[in-house]
Amino acid sequence: MDLDAHFFSYVMLWIVGGIAAVGGVGLIAALFSMGRQGYRKP
Repeated sequence: MDLDAHFFSYVMLWIVGGIAAVGGVGLIAALFSMGRQGYRKP
């Protein structure tokens, strides 16, 4: 029982961390692309 609970919490931590990492990279890419478009325009 303890092993299953620990494994489940470990998997959930990895899933949340992965989503946060992908979201953070996507956010930075979006801000960077918007910033470049803004600077390109006169």
